[in-house]
Amino acid sequence: MLHDYQKYAVRFIEEHPICALLLDMGLGKTIITLTALQDLLFDSFEAHRILVIAPLRVAQSTWPAEIEKWEQLHELEYSVIKGTPAQRLEALKRQADIYIINRENVPWLCQQPFDFDTVVVDELSSFKNHKAKRYKALMSKRPFIKRMIGLTGTPSSNGLQDLWAEFRLLDQGERLGRFIGSFREAYLRPDRRNGMVVYSYKPQPGAEEAIYRKISDITISMKAMDHLAMPELVMIKQEVEMSESEMNRYKALKRTLVLDLDGDEITAANAASLSGKLCQMASGAIYTEDKSWIAIHDRKLDALEDLIESANGAPILIAYWFKHDLERIKKRFAVREIRTDADIRDWNAGKIAVATLHPAAAGHGLNLQDGGSMLIWFSLTWSLELYQQTNARLYRQGQKESVRIFHLVCKDTIDEDILAALEKKDASQNRLIEAVKADLRR
Repeated sequence: MLHDYQKYAVRFIEEHPICALLLDMGLGKTIITLTALQDLLFDSFEAHRILVIAPLRVAQSTWPAEIEKWEQLHELEYSVIKGTPAQRLEALKRQADIYIINRENVPWLCQQPFDFDTVVVDELSSFKNHKAKRYKALMSKRPFIKRMIGLTGTPSSNGLQDLWAEFRLLDQGERLGRFIGSFREAYLRPDRRNGMVVYSYKPQPGAEEAIYRKISDITISMKAMDHLAMPELVMIKQEVEMSESEMNRYKALKRTLVLDLDGDEITAANAASLSGKLCQMASGAIYTEDKSWIAIHDRKLDALEDLIESANGAPILIAYWFKHDLERIKKRFAVREIRTDADIRDWNAGKIAVATLHPAAAGHGLNLQDGGSMLIWFSLTWSLELYQQTNARLYRQGQKESVRIFHLVCKDTIDEDILAALEKKDASQNRLIEAVKADLRR
């Protein structure tokens, strides 16, 4: 049985051939969309051949699992397009109502005969780069698609500029313009630049409100806290501090972009590279030029040990960013990586005490709320989207315990900047969510 807010979202999809659903994690975007697609297929006959594009694991596991899970969806026939080119062609030729493919295979798909009249893009934010091959490939087929449905919980994780490509894919530029240059001229102004080279943009006064008005007719948004009886979420900043000598090394690299560690010279050729090196040092190790790594400190490992001990056997999920993070964690603790469907089942069955998860590999679509309620960020990511999606693996519908999310932050380092940036981006994105939030009383 669908919740009232889910029924509202189903109607919105059915009544809007082009639409964007900005649904907070845990609100059931998959069942909402599948219910609407089934109605369009078998009730109104407004859809005939449907394509769903999603992240790899979500395409191969989550969408099929949802179709199998819900009794009311059992008449839907689906085909997952995966494997070798020959296997993908076979899946494409199979008789089905819904065809599901991962986004990496979109360029290949668009080279085949394309007769989909309805396309769902799960995680629309993954199509924010208008220069990417998958974006260009799908745009080439856009004029032949009658219905476009975009789903995401993080529409503008890196600022308003993300929205242009996403909504151009939906409405072919009707609302925010066909060209990125015109969009920038209308709504943005240069922020960081070097002469004529612009590295980033910021909104012009009133731009956010203007953009939200432009897209509001085809967009609804919902936040979990508005519609679900969610458990308490506690965000905790756990500081660690380097010794004086360790901090001197950190400051030396930051100041000179070059650091000598016992004969191994670490260089940071530019600001982006420097950022990565500083993040590594804050976490406790740093890569050398030959791709090996050198340990700097164990401050986060010590803090992690204290947290594991204080958990008294309660399951813990550890998010990490660098491979040397994982190697050092595994060397010190008995952990299991969450990588396969078997790992997910064992975690949710309570068979794993301490697990590790890489946000980029498993940020979307994993339901891990049954296995635990404690997440520790050993090293942070600059990506708001991956950060929020990883948090939502535990803090989502079905979670029965209060969720605690710890951030191991190395004092006076770039860790503090990353956490502040994530909070700032979240505030900006929330303005978008609030601006187009669905009024269910209408």
